[in-house]
Amino acid sequence: MPIIVRLDVMIALRKVRSKELAEAVGITEQNISLLKSGKVKGVRFDTLARICDYLDCQPGDILEFEKEPELLDEEDK
Repeated sequence: MPIIVRLDVMIALRKVRSKELAEAVGITEQNISLLKSGKVKGVRFDTLARICDYLDCQPGDILEFEKEPELLDEEDK
């Protein structure tokens, strides 16, 4: 997937526990864990905003776009 979730990095930089973040944001620790691992299909903007507010960061500090390598066409091989 071309979107890389770096929530674990921001949590570590801010020296915050997942449980503390979950309580402050109003979601479960399980959902924080799923977000950290990148095993989610999406995140609500209001949830992202609350996370950014609590961690004092920007969405780009948590989410990164990584372009996938282009596959060669059969003709290019």
